[in-house]
Amino acid sequence: MARFDEVKATFWGEGRYGVQPPLTDAVVQDAEHQLGVRLPASLLEILRVQNGGVVAELWNAFPTDVPTSWSENHVPLDDMMGIGRHDGHQSLLDSPYLVEEWGLPSPLVLLSGDGHCWIALDYRACGKRGEPSVTWFDADDSTELPLAADFQAFVERLTAAASLDFDHTDGNPSAS
Repeated sequence: MARFDEVKATFWGEGRYGVQPPLTDAVVQDAEHQLGVRLPASLLEILRVQNGGVVAELWNAFPTDVPTSWSENHVPLDDMMGIGRHDGHQSLLDSPYLVEEWGLPSPLVLLSGDGHCWIALDYRACGKRGEPSVTWFDADDSTELPLAADFQAFVERLTAAASLDFDHTDGNPSAS
């Protein structure tokens, strides 16, 4: 398992697509007020390196023990939203609208997704001031899959999608 600081240092990929302006304390305060939740410190650490964008290929997948509509053994994290309203890019601030639009449970803060499937901070069990778990939601078939107890644990289990190809059959989900 990769340590959080190792992943954080190499988390972001090339390109500027989806990148919001640099994160400030005022932007974080405003976002937490708008979303009505406390954002995890580990998420904010990564967003202070770069505020959203393409995730590096080293970290673009989260392994799963069960098949999803996406893959037999993982969910994708090709990009992650930042906080802001720059150039019309989706942002964490769009979560309330997107949750309603796609019929998702609440309260969630969406991190990544395309409408049909989402990776989200899930505040249902911890409350709006607690440490949210990370959950995969498939809006098309109304399923959800808990991924990690918190955002830091989620990040530490990320891996390269290429390492999870269909020929990879060691079947050892505890190898994390």
